[in-house]
Amino acid sequence: MSIHTLRSSFVILLLLSALKSMAQIRDTSAFSQPVMIDEVIIRAGDFDAAEFINRIRQDTTFYKAFKTLRLVSFNADNNIKVLEKKGSRVKASLISETKQIYRDRCRTMNVLEEKTTGDFYDRKGNYNYYTAELYASLFFTKGKVCNENNIVKGYTDYETKGKSTLEKSKTKLKQLMFNPGSKVSGVPFMGDKSAIFEPHIAQMYDFSIKAEEKNGVSCLMFEARPKPEYADKVVINLFKTWFRQSDYSIVARDYALSYKTGVYDFNVVMHVDLQQIGKHLLPTFISYSGNWYAMTKGRERVTFTTRFYY
Repeated sequence: MSIHTLRSSFVILLLLSALKSMAQIRDTSAFSQPVMIDEVIIRAGDFDAAEFINRIRQDTTFYKAFKTLRLVSFNADNNIKVLEKKGSRVKASLISETKQIYRDRCRTMNVLEEKTTGDFYDRKGNYNYYTAELYASLFFTKGKVCNENNIVKGYTDYETKGKSTLEKSKTKLKQLMFNPGSKVSGVPFMGDKSAIFEPHIAQMYDFSIKAEEKNGVSCLMFEARPKPEYADKVVINLFKTWFRQSDYSIVARDYALSYKTGVYDFNVVMHVDLQQIGKHLLPTFISYSGNWYAMTKGRERVTFTTRFYY
């Protein structure tokens, strides 16, 4: 997956309308679509929409929060359910409590409690499901892992050259999670359909910014939602992010993605909560619902929730 950047300057034309609750601005750069702005924000008088949208494009706080997860001690409740291909019946599951210990620049993990059902593991104790394997690679630790950091390297964090199939999948998943709105390379037939800030894709969306409280924090909420006539032509069906007003760090994010071709399809919905823990911004809760099909792997329908305690 490669990251798209906007290519020209950003100019704002504020259009106050008769609407009582919302007003509209038009941004003219590579991103030239109208953005609905909460009138409460406009009345505050010092909101710079150009800077705000630029922050959304360049944000690294979300990704950094997950990288920081590997530099702290925490407990986690993990609940993974594999569903039948049709219906809501659970065919396999894992419920566990794990404890990560971070000491002397190294992390290890203890499984405090675990219960599985169905064929979650194969006879050798390996994961039977690809989503579970990806989950474990992101949130579980085998043995001792040392000398990691939470430096975000931009483009190089999403390089796939020379990586194994699993590592390439992890890299693509990272970009979908941590840099939504960027072009997805290496996924057949998708092209740049996920690059919602590019002009030809942005015109398919309605954008808005509102003042809202989220998880007890005063936030600015940015939302991108496809226009009805383009609902079947886009990859990102919903993108909502709540930014803490005091410093624009991310408090929560919702996103839904789907796409269908002859050889694969997916439909994924995710929610993530972040919280300031001491000097670190860290994830506290993740929920995921995914329905994947690939010709070489069959269909997987998996849901999971993860709650972190520090």
